[in-house]
Amino acid sequence: MLVVTSCIVAVVAFAGAGTAASGTALAQQDSATSTADNVSEEAYEKEVPSKDDEYFEAADPENDWVSYVNPRDKYRSPYLGDGSGKICVTMVNEAGEVVDGQSIPNTTVKVPTGESLDWHTSANPFTVKYPLTEHYERPLDADQFGDSPDLIKGDGYLDSHCMEIHGLPEDGSVEYGEVNVTGEHADDVDVVGYIQQENEAWDADVDPIDDAESYEEAGGGWTYYPGGSHGQVVVVLQLDDADGNTNGENNSDPNPGPKNSSNDDSTDDNNDDDNTAAETIPGPGILTAIAALMAVALLRLRR
Repeated sequence: MLVVTSCIVAVVAFAGAGTAASGTALAQQDSATSTADNVSEEAYEKEVPSKDDEYFEAADPENDWVSYVNPRDKYRSPYLGDGSGKICVTMVNEAGEVVDGQSIPNTTVKVPTGESLDWHTSANPFTVKYPLTEHYERPLDADQFGDSPDLIKGDGYLDSHCMEIHGLPEDGSVEYGEVNVTGEHADDVDVVGYIQQENEAWDADVDPIDDAESYEEAGGGWTYYPGGSHGQVVVVLQLDDADGNTNGENNSDPNPGPKNSSNDDSTDDNNDDDNTAAETIPGPGILTAIAALMAVALLRLRR
């Protein structure tokens, strides 16, 4: 009987270990799922130009700013003063990673601009077409977000599409209106908000999602003053795919069910997964039955 009992204990222990192994394997599989599986478009990574690159323009001797060549950088003629600035658009995926808009072709973003920028060839309004890589010589031209101790500004990766402004009077103003998204995939783009920094060098140590504000809160523009003649705004947009996989505040259901599926269908799918796992690794019920048969066999042998 001691032998039989030992056999039963060993088999049941094996069954428990098998069940635990199954749970561990499933958990590891879930954690190994890449971010790309949960976004409608993978991140677009482009390093900032190095100092020997043709697109590196200039850096402040006191390390307050760095500038890269931008085809939408214009100087007012006649030049009226040292007022400068940027109006930018950043598009991120559901995980907050910068994208170039491959998943939203034929989509256009427009930011209305005030009369003070009528002279600018990229203004009235400032227009951005997606995908960026199909419409622009330089899809991204600024590193507006992220902070690295080894860099003057940003984290070393371009993240914004901007128009630059130079030559406005230092007592003048720059105004912009609310962003408008149109086109084939306009419904797949959420307006996260605006990040405006006026009369100072851009502080890149901000988060495009968490620090974005409404249009009213951001201010809709800024007025220059001598000694503080720079200002910038970044309009932050986020992809919101058909399944609602987004980190943006506009998403009301972070875990929506499958499209065009009833609750019963979802339950059936889950049961299928459970059955597959049960067929792959024997459960304790089957092994206990084997142990009982072994016990009967041993008793017969003793007789």
